[in-house]
Amino acid sequence: MARDVSTIARRCERAVVTAYRELMVHGNGDMDSFRACTTLYRIHHPEASLTEAHRLVAEWIDHHIVRADDGPTDGCDCP
Repeated sequence: MARDVSTIARRCERAVVTAYRELMVHGNGDMDSFRACTTLYRIHHPEASLTEAHRLVAEWIDHHIVRADDGPTDGCDCP
């Protein structure tokens, strides 16, 4: 789980993936970590709906952590 996430281009995506990993390492449950990361995403993007935040956070966790894929993901337009 200590994979380097510095190659993730979007700051919000990198923050979400890093936070999820750290929360899980420190013993938080999957859903609690997911909810915290959804909140974190919405701090970066207050204009995002809760549904959009849930979808993106789930996609990023699946992509970077579950499948350990290092390719690009869909998501927001921020740097």
